[in-house]
Amino acid sequence: MKSRTVMTQLQPLLHEQVVIVNAPAQAIAAPDGSMGDAPVQGVYQSDVRALRLRALSVTGSALEHLSVERCGAAASRHRALARGLDRGGADPRSIITTDRTLVPADDGTVLTETLTVRIAQDRPVSTTLTLELAADLSPLAMIKGGERLSDLPWTVAGGDTASVRRGQVRAVVNAPEARLETVGTRLRLHWDVSVAADIPFTASWSLTASDDDAVVQPAPALPARKRRGTPDARAAAWLEVALDDLDHLLLARRATPTQPFAAAGAPWFLTLFGRDSLWTSRLLLEAADPWSLALAEGTLRTLADLQGRRYDVDTAEQPGKIMHELRREANAVDADTVLPPLYYGTIDATELWILTLTDARRAGLAEPVVRELLDPLRRALSWLTTCADTDGDGFIEYVDGTGRGLANQGWKDSGDSIQFADGRIAQGPIALVEVQAYAHAAALAGAELLRDFGNGDDAVLAATATTWAAALRERFAEAFWRGDTADGYPVIALDARKQQVDSLASNIGHLLGTGILDRAQSRRVAELLVSPELNSGYGVRTLASTMAGYWPLSYHGGSVWTHDTAIAIDGLLRDGFTSQARTLAEALLTAAPCFGFRMPELFSGTPADDGAPVPYPASCRPQAWAAAAGAVVARAL
Repeated sequence: MKSRTVMTQLQPLLHEQVVIVNAPAQAIAAPDGSMGDAPVQGVYQSDVRALRLRALSVTGSALEHLSVERCGAAASRHRALARGLDRGGADPRSIITTDRTLVPADDGTVLTETLTVRIAQDRPVSTTLTLELAADLSPLAMIKGGERLSDLPWTVAGGDTASVRRGQVRAVVNAPEARLETVGTRLRLHWDVSVAADIPFTASWSLTASDDDAVVQPAPALPARKRRGTPDARAAAWLEVALDDLDHLLLARRATPTQPFAAAGAPWFLTLFGRDSLWTSRLLLEAADPWSLALAEGTLRTLADLQGRRYDVDTAEQPGKIMHELRREANAVDADTVLPPLYYGTIDATELWILTLTDARRAGLAEPVVRELLDPLRRALSWLTTCADTDGDGFIEYVDGTGRGLANQGWKDSGDSIQFADGRIAQGPIALVEVQAYAHAAALAGAELLRDFGNGDDAVLAATATTWAAALRERFAEAFWRGDTADGYPVIALDARKQQVDSLASNIGHLLGTGILDRAQSRRVAELLVSPELNSGYGVRTLASTMAGYWPLSYHGGSVWTHDTAIAIDGLLRDGFTSQARTLAEALLTAAPCFGFRMPELFSGTPADDGAPVPYPASCRPQAWAAAAGAVVARAL
């Protein structure tokens, strides 16, 4: 039996960590470059942590942090003081620099470090530089849950190589010119240092991490992207960081290595997520841009390859349905939720697949590619107009049929995300307001693609989808709109009893640009999105501040999600509400410098009047759709 160590049983916090990523690998460290003090720290390959502890010392004395900088998405530089080497005086005279880089390799991913010791003293210094390492090879899901496996002993082979293995995961350390020593489960690398004022000392070591059971691998190279210019310096800085992050978040399935897609984000979601990967691709699409079109094609093809073929309650698979999440093994989200490696528990990915195909075609996706994707399109439309309505009421709803899957299957998938204005949690099956809008737009768009590129046999399905969309739009307002058009609003959902779940939430921003609202309703939604109850000044709150369940640090109940605000901006632009779109774009741009232009997955909904944006402490950075939001903001200016 594997020995398990309980850390905190709480999800590790992330906001003060330094994250570098080169998918499928990532390294998470403290600002001083060390790993091991915080539960999440380490070097990861795919869904497994390859290295847990990394501690650098000089002659047994710990270093003192001086500075840190990210050198792009996949590299960082850490400077520390070694004051134990100084010979008096107030000025620090000894600095150790760590240059860290993640590079994909044929046999896994290589983390390399170059350690440089510099002094400004009148006499040479001799000392010992020691790096202590430990590896637990724990699954990512276990670490997210506040637990880990016990450290494993290292095996030293030859003079400068050591390795550790658990199952199909292996980590190999190579340290030329170092003396290797094992102490219990720790590996120590020792370098004898001789350094003078004009002669720095440099040492290097590397970690190669491999996982034979991984389901993803580095993506193939994409074509050069079209230059995205913007006159706003903040937007330009955001785009520079975001596009670099996105380049390093790209993956491919091992089964289809030529088809790139964007992994959802680091650290917890560095894999294929139907909804996230589609929204990322869709937000980035730009006419005649080879890079964004190649990403869209790869994403569409990858998801089409995994499209549902049968009915399976355990995985939530249904014929024509687009998947939610892909992992190397079952994913224990918490004690009550265990998802299979290939999970289909999403109510909106199928609609978003159709809409991404449509937008990609309009942006210039080649006609032969569209034709090759017509069969998956037919299956997706058939699912939408049949299986997606579980009770025959004419709306799209979801319910977990196992008791072990996701209770909520829209993008707000936490257990308390769908709540009434008084704070009560809605009971499923749930019909989300934005899903009806996606479905309406997807049915019409899919029908149009079939008419343009299909054959004579597609006429019936195209007509069925068009009629179905019209009927959905006709019944939508009566079911989802609360109050009159002038001062009412669309509610977040219908519950199991078909009652309106009457909270005002950011979901309404997703209705714009889908055609499900009339002009007056769209104008009202535009007004609400920039109102003080939804717009914090830094972005759109997931739940209005006037709702009983509002809390600015609630994951889906008051926080601001970068991509959520970007989707609202995109919808405002599509419907011609440019002033409101600029207001929300300016809100995100005001927040962006406070996060070093690497926008987080989410942050607090605290009003801008209260000061700088407050981090959500468990927010992921980089996150693909948060990065992609920068492209939408640039378009809005």
